[in-house]
Amino acid sequence: MKIGITCYPTYGGSGAIATELGIELAQRGHEIHFISYAQPFRLPHFMERVYFHEVETTRYPLFEHNNYSLSLAAMMHEVATRAELDLLHVHYAIPHATSAWIAKEMLGDRHPLRIVTTLHGTDITLVGQERSYFDITRFSIQKSDGITAVSDYLKRETVDHFDVAGDSIEVIHNFVDPELYRRGSHPCRKDTFLRPDEMLVMHVSNFRPVKRVQDVVRIFARIHKSVPSKLIFVGDGPERPVATAEAEALGITDRVIFLGKQDSVAELLACADLLLLPSASESFGLVALEAMASGVPVVSSNAGGLPEVVEDGVTGHLGSVGDVEAMAEAGISILKDNQKWVRMSVAAQKIASERFGANVIVPQYERYYERVLADAPAAAPADVPLMAAAGDD
Repeated sequence: MKIGITCYPTYGGSGAIATELGIELAQRGHEIHFISYAQPFRLPHFMERVYFHEVETTRYPLFEHNNYSLSLAAMMHEVATRAELDLLHVHYAIPHATSAWIAKEMLGDRHPLRIVTTLHGTDITLVGQERSYFDITRFSIQKSDGITAVSDYLKRETVDHFDVAGDSIEVIHNFVDPELYRRGSHPCRKDTFLRPDEMLVMHVSNFRPVKRVQDVVRIFARIHKSVPSKLIFVGDGPERPVATAEAEALGITDRVIFLGKQDSVAELLACADLLLLPSASESFGLVALEAMASGVPVVSSNAGGLPEVVEDGVTGHLGSVGDVEAMAEAGISILKDNQKWVRMSVAAQKIASERFGANVIVPQYERYYERVLADAPAAAPADVPLMAAAGDD
């Protein structure tokens, strides 16, 4: 198959999954064309059967505001025509599915391009439910030829809020490459941050309010009272000053390290003893899965799709949003009991590989593509006028 993929190329779960999916598909013999305003951060400089098409916005006085959606649609149309794409797989309903629909309309019957839209979260739970975006989000979803959601939770949210039939949405979970995250694949550099008797607690996110980084600091402060440890923050975002201020207020600034954005999260997770993810909401919780693949037990909230990833009492513990005490106690119970830690670490790696490994999930996308393409109408003959091809003569 010849597949176009559009995603946000910056740090974030949707971009990471979209890029890894394209890489996996290329390795399985498909031709992949990434279409975005920048090269996805997880895309190597060169890979066989992988192409990147940069979308440039036109600088013109009348276009006072960014016209990316239109430029993206034009590039999608161009790539679909030149590369003879079978389908466009877009990640996020707006603006990507909207631009894909415009490109499809431009192509018309001569090139019956199919659109698969993967819903990742904030396009449904946050942005899409704003009044100004609601109708265009619903329209873009309903005009897609195939719809996937990364969790059962997100599917329910879409059905409940956007008048989309449940049987039109396929749940295909996010995935990891177990070999990439295998704990023994990376050198552990704990001694860079810790004394030999200390544990390493980690949080990875984009520091948005929904991640509740203030709770991360509060949970860690309680853990540190019982278990000598340090907290490492990976990532950056608007709530970083909140986390810094909370660490200062609790007198643990010497125990908290901010590493900022990092390309190789797998190397860092290989050193971690515990991941904290007390989010107010997670459509899936990709970082929890990556931690599990690295053999790191997870203490998280039970919000959104997290219970579909973290198995309470098996690969970590789940707590109610905001219940700092319960999550801290769970973390202490894991870190102070080596047998429990080993049991959870082994179970986490096993579940990550057997349920969420790339070799399990990527074939689900392939089968879904085939189903969507099987429903595609035949292309109109090139030498027949469009009106005649539509049966109007």
